[in-house]
Amino acid sequence: MRRDVFQAIADPTRRAIIGMIAAQPQNLNSVADKFAISRPAISKHIKILTECGLIVINQQGRERFCEAKLAKLNEVSHWVEQYRQFWNAKLDSLEIYLEELQRKEATPLKNKRTAKRKK
Repeated sequence: MRRDVFQAIADPTRRAIIGMIAAQPQNLNSVADKFAISRPAISKHIKILTECGLIVINQQGRERFCEAKLAKLNEVSHWVEQYRQFWNAKLDSLEIYLEELQRKEATPLKNKRTAKRKK
């Protein structure tokens, strides 16, 4: 099955694993010890993260260490950025519209005050 980085970060446990090993590479047992789920479940999460390219596993003697490779998260960052720009543009338009409404509401009041003073 072809997995992508979006599938990897969709699960909160996988996001927690990424955050944990991003700070420092850790062996598989250390990772598993930090979660209240079974080791097979952790192994499945690690497998998904490996398939997505977010972590690599290095053998050091009898230990297997997980190391974060976060470059793939740039794909997520680029995807999010396009929506950030979209919403910023929408909010900027809304701000301009609201400012125009405020100006239009303020203008009749000024005209009424000026008209009363002239009488």
